[in-house]
Amino acid sequence: MSRASRLAKHIERTVTGPMWHGPSLAQALESVTHDAAVRRPIAGAHTIWEIVRHVTTWAEIARERLHGTSVGDPATDRDWPPVDATGLDDWRVAIEQLAFAHRMLAADVRDLTDAALDAKVKDLDYPVGILLDGVVEHGVYHAGQIVLLKKAGGQP
Repeated sequence: MSRASRLAKHIERTVTGPMWHGPSLAQALESVTHDAAVRRPIAGAHTIWEIVRHVTTWAEIARERLHGTSVGDPATDRDWPPVDATGLDDWRVAIEQLAFAHRMLAADVRDLTDAALDAKVKDLDYPVGILLDGVVEHGVYHAGQIVLLKKAGGQP
């Protein structure tokens, strides 16, 4: 299996699992209702819904960077997009967008050459492979936050 193929699989598994360390994003989100997703059980912390939007955004940004169309730090409202609509259907869409953004990124990564993975991201000081490893690490980090927020909110 190529490096790119393995990395693409890791990007997908960040959402779908299985992960050796614990729950994937989808597993962490399985029992979260739309009402629970907007609660703030820890003062000053982000909500689960905000985290889902944030992780989705960074998968999209990584894809844009892969294509050379996005560089630099995103504005705060892009980094942490506001959650304006909080209905059940909106929550389902947010979860679907999370999975879709990661699937699309993985599809773009799957056929990259080692040279492409080792090349620097346009206008940034690190290689594409580090960017993509970061997408996985970012998702795992936030899955852990979601689990803690669920516990703080009284969910199993």
